[in-house]
Amino acid sequence: MSVYQWKNFEENEDRPEKPRRFGVTEMRGPHYTLLSQNVLQDIFESMGQFVDGLKFSGGSQSLMSKAFIKEVTNMAHQHDIYVSTGDCAEHLLRRGPSAFGEYVEECKHLGFDTIELNVGSLEVPEETLLRFVRLIKSGGLKAKPQFAVKFNKSDIPVGGDRAFGAYIAPRPRSSELVEDVDLLVRRAERCLEAGADMIMIDADDVCKYADSVRADIIAKVIGRLGLEKTMFETSNPRTSEWFIKQYGPKVNLYVDHSQVMDLECLRGCNLGKNHASVLGSSYFLF
Repeated sequence: MSVYQWKNFEENEDRPEKPRRFGVTEMRGPHYTLLSQNVLQDIFESMGQFVDGLKFSGGSQSLMSKAFIKEVTNMAHQHDIYVSTGDCAEHLLRRGPSAFGEYVEECKHLGFDTIELNVGSLEVPEETLLRFVRLIKSGGLKAKPQFAVKFNKSDIPVGGDRAFGAYIAPRPRSSELVEDVDLLVRRAERCLEAGADMIMIDADDVCKYADSVRADIIAKVIGRLGLEKTMFETSNPRTSEWFIKQYGPKVNLYVDHSQVMDLECLRGCNLGKNHASVLGSSYFLF
């Protein structure tokens, strides 16, 4: 029996028990903030019921001792929390064709449950990406490809205050890739067909800030892949609130460890279209 009820679910329906297929909260581990074992233990003991996964962001596990990693993964498993790698697999390509298989075995030995594949950083042909997904699955782990949508920065209006009618010098067109969203979704669909368990969508240029969320792209991704098979990175509480308001508590989100409790509060509130923010102004004073 779950320890509390979601207010916007039916009266007799509880927060699903872990492992959850939807409403997943993946927490960013050591990367931007140094988290010791004691800090992680405190988080798991106080909020472990709200955390589904722990991710070693940015390939941070490559800088840590194997003993420390195994202690962290064992600690997470004691609280029914899966552990995912971050952006690390792309550094293996220069070591030869057998390196990826060795990487999968090492991750399994260290206690990782999921291997994330940063598609943009890997820059491999689609068939090679699908082969990596199958190798991960054959090794008994879960596969989570990460996709990012990139836009030509010169196509985005310049922000900031300026005097009315002031001359703005034209910006030179950048050479940054403009990603075809339909192509991204098709590649993600093929990854799911190959056995991938979840598709991660990077926050950059899609949902990094609440006032510039690309709702059209998010709707297309969820419409094609399904809510259960997609996870979105949210960089701040306001963006998390936008997702809960638009898609309800069943949306899968990847957040910083400092936002776990706020996200769970959002999941438990009934956010209608005209709701007032449950994150009061005082929240941002700390």
